[in-house]
Amino acid sequence: MSGHDAKYFTTTKKGEIHELKEELNSQYKDKKKDAVKKVIAAMTVGKDVSMLFTDVVNCMQTDNLELKKLVYLYLINYAKSHPDLAILAVNTFVKDSQDPNPLIRALAVRTMGCIRVDKITEYLCDPLQRCLKDDDPYVRKTAAVCVAKLHDINAELVEDRGFLEALKDMISDSNPMVVANAVASLAEIQEGSSKLVFEITNHTLFKLLAALNECTEWGQVFILDALSKYKSKDGRDAENIVDRVTPRLQHANCAVVLSAVKVILQQMELITSTDVVRNLSKKLAPPLVTLLSAEPEIQYVALRNINLIVQRRPGILAHEIKVFFCKYNDPIYVKMEKLEIMIKLASDRNIDQVLLEFKEYATEVDVDFVRKAVRAIGRCAIKLERAAERCINVLLDLIKIKVNYVVQEAIVVIKDIFRRYPNMYESIIATLCESLDTLDEPEAKASMIWIIGEYAERIDNADELLESFLETFPEEPAQVQLQLLTAAVKLFLKKPTEGPQQMIQVVLNNATQETDNPDLRDRAYVYWRLLSTDPEAAKDVVLAEKPTICDDSNMLDSSLLDELLANIATLASVYHKPPDAFVSRARPTPQQDEDEEYNEGQDMGPSESSAPVPEVAATPATTQVPVAPAAPVPRTAAAQVPPTQPVADLLGDLMGLETALVPVGPATSAAPAQPSLPVLLPATSGQGLQISGQLIRRDGHVFYSLKFDNLSQTVLDGFMIQFNKNTFGLAAAGPLQVAVVQPAGSVSTLLPMVLFQNVSPGPPNSVLQVAVKNNQQPVWYFVDKIPLQVLFMEDGHMERGVFLETWKSLPDSHEVAKDLPNATITNVDVSLEKLATTNLFFIARRQLKDTNQEVLYLSGKVPPNIPFLVELTFVVGHPSVKCAVKTPTPEMAPLFFEAIESLLN
Repeated sequence: MSGHDAKYFTTTKKGEIHELKEELNSQYKDKKKDAVKKVIAAMTVGKDVSMLFTDVVNCMQTDNLELKKLVYLYLINYAKSHPDLAILAVNTFVKDSQDPNPLIRALAVRTMGCIRVDKITEYLCDPLQRCLKDDDPYVRKTAAVCVAKLHDINAELVEDRGFLEALKDMISDSNPMVVANAVASLAEIQEGSSKLVFEITNHTLFKLLAALNECTEWGQVFILDALSKYKSKDGRDAENIVDRVTPRLQHANCAVVLSAVKVILQQMELITSTDVVRNLSKKLAPPLVTLLSAEPEIQYVALRNINLIVQRRPGILAHEIKVFFCKYNDPIYVKMEKLEIMIKLASDRNIDQVLLEFKEYATEVDVDFVRKAVRAIGRCAIKLERAAERCINVLLDLIKIKVNYVVQEAIVVIKDIFRRYPNMYESIIATLCESLDTLDEPEAKASMIWIIGEYAERIDNADELLESFLETFPEEPAQVQLQLLTAAVKLFLKKPTEGPQQMIQVVLNNATQETDNPDLRDRAYVYWRLLSTDPEAAKDVVLAEKPTICDDSNMLDSSLLDELLANIATLASVYHKPPDAFVSRARPTPQQDEDEEYNEGQDMGPSESSAPVPEVAATPATTQVPVAPAAPVPRTAAAQVPPTQPVADLLGDLMGLETALVPVGPATSAAPAQPSLPVLLPATSGQGLQISGQLIRRDGHVFYSLKFDNLSQTVLDGFMIQFNKNTFGLAAAGPLQVAVVQPAGSVSTLLPMVLFQNVSPGPPNSVLQVAVKNNQQPVWYFVDKIPLQVLFMEDGHMERGVFLETWKSLPDSHEVAKDLPNATITNVDVSLEKLATTNLFFIARRQLKDTNQEVLYLSGKVPPNIPFLVELTFVVGHPSVKCAVKTPTPEMAPLFFEAIESLLN
């Protein structure tokens, strides 16, 4: 829209819908176009204009490209809620896909791909087939992206109609943008498919490298990402690829640069020539350094990626450490990342420069940054043995400044240095003891106490120093109490004189009788028993030689580092987590034969509190079924209902790809038919506002399904929502999409939720405390429950062997059992279907000898990857089910029992 179109967002007329209806049916083209703009403006700010669907669709019959785009935009948004009416637009789509204007042909096929309605997909195939072979490259590249969207709706249809083969043929297209879009679509399809869809061969490799030089910057990113997954045959093949990709390092777009770096790093693993590797390392340094001159946000992304690169190949930036020196105006998140990289690049050659920098940082005003800088000095000392003494001298200089938090942090790192280099730098202990009275942080106190205990024989007044801490023993944190206990025992064993003897008695009495910390009490009893029975054995245990600690600057496991390097220039490289850890893609598991019988005669082993033996049982179908808003849907019904999909980006991105990971539905006053939601705030308590809602799970994500009924005489707007700390850290993923609730009106919305944002301490519980406010009323508080079943994850299914091994590996203390009197299983197959819809997956089934009881074994998983291994014992048709569950977190068992009982009620 142009700059003048802001006026369409400012209307405040009453009876607006009726006026719009009249204007949409006007005979004047300009009036009709203005009306559609007003409709789009209302839709954009969250108003429900779905009742104008038929009138807007009638405006499609036009040659005006701008008007056609607006109508298509409206259709994308509302077709899902009006699938029957959307069919009316199909003829126009098909007609537009044969229009002489290539822009209209592309627009038609793109819009049909964005309308995620099953009924329309069958009409999309013929126009898509034509557009894939269109003469105009713009139409072909748009059609290529449409194939990926169609595959997301109906994968089988895409394969049957040969669209995948057409996409593979498009890699040989003469237009580089068509090639890039074909690669992007194939990569997207491959991500969601368990079969091999896209594999780069020698022939396609040549085509991709040829297209790389000519396509747009984002096309280059798609091609480079595809090339990063190609496994070269040998070093020569790898060198050829690197030669063709290296010019991309000079590109102005940071994404292209990082993707090129990713490809080169992958291929360098196969290059055997040290000269070639050295030259490539030199070429990689300048583009990475250039990224650090961009704005802070891009710097941060670059630094997170560089952090990974220097862990694998520190030589690339070994001579560039100065570019990582912090500037006074760098944001704190950039400074912290630069510190990490400086530690990794620190060497005997540059340590003096690095220490000067760290010393300077330790005098800044930002306390967190100062602490990190002091820790960095200690980590350099641990990493570089020859520089340890220089690092200690810098730390002593900092202690002399007498800034409290600097002193405390220095003592913590000096303790680590003593552990790394035992019996080498004890001469500085006297200096440390001078700061004893200023210590008030638990970690610093614990470190100082450890030093006194470890070197008690060299400190003349060690007993006096420890006594100063003993006065406040009961009030100290557990960390300090544990160190005091161990230090007192060390002192007694090294100096068994009267003073330490009295001290150890006081400490042991305090630690066993005056504390409720089980760790402290158990350790005190162990020491007491050792000292009273065999002091020599106590010496061997407490004063044993300790292993030296090592440098922790390369913190990532080798296999994880490999995976992250393969994902450079993605979110995984910023989070330093594999993609599976933060992106869940629900994929249906292969369906197995339901007629496979169970071997009932074979002994399955004891059923009570024992490991199940599921090898002899077959696994019935565990196809994952989308969960309906309130109640589980049987598979037969679910098969007819398309899964809820993420709403397309209405304004479209470069290629029309949906980018939303979480489906977000706008508030609608005409919500689809669904079971009524539980009332959370009755109208009598909310001054006429009634709020109903419950947590639900859709497409692997948690949503809060809410309904607002306005029974007052006042228009309510400006709704906001806030969640208190809770066991699972549930919080809103975005603002509440409720614009205005008219008197006697109601609005429903789906609020996407995120986990582990604001976790409450203490034992797990299902309480969810919610606050809602609007512009006209006070804040309303109410309490809801978190049903554990909405957190069951789609990847909770285990193979039978894995299930058995996991059961055996968990100790018996992690098994909890409970009788569920309100649960009944009248039909096993129906119950299994119902449990499967909530992501509780069937493993095995057996019948107990000499009884009518049956046993089912199931598996499930809740965030963050906590498995539940379940054993249900029951008599078909009889009330009461015995549920035994084994899990690494048995304290969650009560929540699980609550969930399973409600599912089987």
